[in-house]
Amino acid sequence: MTAERVGLEGAIVPGPTVSDATVPETPAGVGYTVEGIRAAVVPILRRLRAGARARELARDYAFDDVRALAEQRITLVGITREDGGAGGSVRDVIDLVIAIARADSNVAQALRSSFLTANQVASRRDLPHRALTLRRLRDGDLFAGTANERTGGANGSVNTTIRRDGDGYVIDGEKYYSTGALYASWFSGLAKKEDGTVLGFTVPVDRQGIQRLDDFDAIGQRLTASGTTRLVNVRVRESEVVARDNSLLENPWLGSFAQLYLAAVEAGIAAAALDDAIWFAREKARPIKHSTADRSVEDPYVRETVGEIAARAQAARSVVLLAAEALESVRGLTGAQARSAGAEAAVTVGQTGVIAIESALRAAELLFDVAGGSITNRELGFDRHWRNARTVANHNPRQWKAAVAGAYHLTGEAPPTTGLF
Repeated sequence: MTAERVGLEGAIVPGPTVSDATVPETPAGVGYTVEGIRAAVVPILRRLRAGARARELARDYAFDDVRALAEQRITLVGITREDGGAGGSVRDVIDLVIAIARADSNVAQALRSSFLTANQVASRRDLPHRALTLRRLRDGDLFAGTANERTGGANGSVNTTIRRDGDGYVIDGEKYYSTGALYASWFSGLAKKEDGTVLGFTVPVDRQGIQRLDDFDAIGQRLTASGTTRLVNVRVRESEVVARDNSLLENPWLGSFAQLYLAAVEAGIAAAALDDAIWFAREKARPIKHSTADRSVEDPYVRETVGEIAARAQAARSVVLLAAEALESVRGLTGAQARSAGAEAAVTVGQTGVIAIESALRAAELLFDVAGGSITNRELGFDRHWRNARTVANHNPRQWKAAVAGAYHLTGEAPPTTGLF
């Protein structure tokens, strides 16, 4: 078995179903550009935004629009033209994620594993089976992956089993928080051998024995397809299994992009709250009886509220894009430089998470100060912004991010490499 390094927080390197030797070279610079993809997704994002409230109320997934986004090869942003991607930087990728989250944060979250897979390809020239993963991305495939289980053990513990069977393996277990699984073509996870060794695996979602359940029941992000994935006697080829070993990486903070992605979703939520605040104040709101204004848009307190929401949305977006540039600066570095820059970037991402989370929560709360009781009507669905922001925030506690950043600044202590930074 080839020893491959499996990243944390969903950045599990997809394993092959065929040898890399049988995969044709990815054509260089064919067709796709950052500008072209951004222009092509504008009408799709417009549809997503227009239907977000109704989908929330009806628990209706955006299958057609997600497939439309995949067909525009959104995950090729950030991958070089020489590799057959669209070119662009980490900032370009994160800017696109914010735009998707602004339209529908559920969809942005559901695409997280797909973008994480693409980031692995873009940032690691030595990635095992890189050509095969590139081909899947160029084909418009989507990915889902999780190590999470609900078996009573500590967070991160693995109870899913993998055992030898002939020339392959058999996997049994359950994975929860399988974000994006209902949309995906490929599913990645972790499983434990009898000797305690943890292995990564990637299999097509239609493999016999795989069951994807729509049972995610959080207060927010309800349509991220984050339910249970059952694996019942799932046969896995040797080539679809990878050894989990990050110890030799010069930059071991593989979770930084995954955490920045969550912050980008928060920035999109803050922007969506601003959009709805402006729309409601212009189109629906009436001045309170004590107001001296004839229209809500002229009320000084409404103006102050919308201005603060705009400031919060701007703060979230700004710190997220700054952190994206920090991650970009790590690429291409080696040795001690890579490790030092990786630690600093991880701290920057951690600090970004704190600001983005708090900005989104505050923006979503302030939305309700734009008007009176009518803005709380369920049919508007404005409460989803706060619920979605709160649910994303609970992925990783921001108190830990702040404490780790403080330790780094005070004593130079490097952040943990556990995927939270």
